Order: sequence, then C-alpha cells, then structure tokens
Amino acid sequence: QVQVAESGGGLVQAGGSLTLSCTASGRTFGMYAMGWFRQAAGKEREFVGYINWSGVSTNYADSVKGRFTASRDNAKSMMYLQMNSLKSEDTAVYYCAAADYRSVGMWSSPSAYAYWGQGTQVTVSS
Repeated sequence: QVQVAESGGGLVQAGGSLTLSCTASGRTFGMYAMGWFRQAAGKEREFVGYINWSGVSTNYADSVKGRFTASRDNAKSMMYLQMNSLKSEDTAVYYCAAADYRSVGMWSSPSAYAYWGQGTQVTVSS
C-alpha cells in the first residue's frame, strides 16, 4: 500500500515564501516520479510541477515557472516545493502525487499519477 502525505501549508502574505513537503511510503522512494497539483475553490485541479526519480528532470506550469522549485531527497524519502513570490492566485489546496514509474511523459496530467495525498491548504493574503 503506497501512502502519500504532504505538509507545510499555511497562511502567507503576498510576496512571501512557503515550502511544502511530501513523502511517499510503500516502496523505495526513488522509484517514484512525483508531481505537485493544486485546486482552488470552484476550479479544477491543475498541474504545478513535476520531478523525476533522480531530481534531474523538472517541469513547471507557466503560472509558477521561475517562482516555484521542486526538489527531492531520496535518502530522506522527501520531496519539496519551494514557493517564492507568492500571489493571491496561488491560493489553493496543494496535492502531492506519486507515479508508478521513475519518469513519466504526460507529467502534467493527473492520470499519470497513481497515488495522491490528502492535500494541504495554502492561503496567500493580499
């Protein structure tokens, strides 16, 4: 049974920073490609960022490119999303997801990920 859990959400002022953390258990953490998604109230879930098993390959949504950075520490079984220059439109529930593969091609599609966390709320006040 693979379990994914994210943490680190909270309330932050616009222009501030926040770091989300994610862990996935069930097998060797380095076996998973990982993704970040978010869902704002009344909107569909959208892709935020992707990182492959080694951390060498990353991809981001245009809306966060240059502000958000995904990283991982396989030795600690942890993945992170560093969020800088936060905007009110970044307010959402953020989800961590794990794929069954070390790398995925359709990294922006929720269907590429088999395991999901419960989400953590990020609120950016203007």
